[in-house]
This record gives sequence, C-alpha cells and structure tokens, in this order.
Amino acid sequence: MRYKVVVGLLMVLVAVFFISSVATAQGGAKLLCVSKKDLKGEETVASCMAKGERFAIVDPYGMVRILSPEEVELTRAFNPKAFETRAFGMRYQKEAPALPPMPQLTKEAP
Repeated sequence: MRYKVVVGLLMVLVAVFFISSVATAQGGAKLLCVSKKDLKGEETVASCMAKGERFAIVDPYGMVRILSPEEVELTRAFNPKAFETRAFGMRYQKEAPALPPMPQLTKEAP
C-alpha cells in the first residue's frame, strides 16, 4: 500500500516537472531590433543587420542582452535560422516570434 502511494506521488511529480518545462520552453527568447523600434516584420533580421541596425535578445523574464558585432557573427555561425526570421522592434515585441532552436549537432565519424 505504501509503495503504491510513493509511486503515485513520484508519477505526479514527474508530470508536473514535464508540464512546467514545456510551458517555459514555449515562452522562448526573442530577437528584437533596438535601433528601429517600429519594425513590424517587414524585413528579415539579416537584412536589417546589413543596414547597420542593432538587435538584442530578450528572454521570457525581461532580461535584455544587446548583441555586439562579435556576438552576432558567433550566433550566426551556431544558429543561422535566427537571422532568417522577420524583424520586429521593441514596440511590437508581443508579435515577434521566439528564436528558433539551435540545430542539432551531428557526431562526426571517427
């Protein structure tokens, strides 16, 4: 009897952790234009950066990280799909899509 209660509680706990991790993953960080606040998806992030616009990564908790040119190049190397998305300014942050996840790295054959 006691064993069944413990197993039941563990299953409920695992379910709660799973649901909370899925819920937080859906919030996702966003790439927003800092220098042109009125962008509403008319251009891609890459075309805006080519014009010299500055971008920041805003996480679901409101923490902002303004990207330097070096950070942009490294991010582009690891996650090029992040720059193919539509560009949104700070004013339209709710419409901006979350950053796409980094592509899975494949193992190289020995």
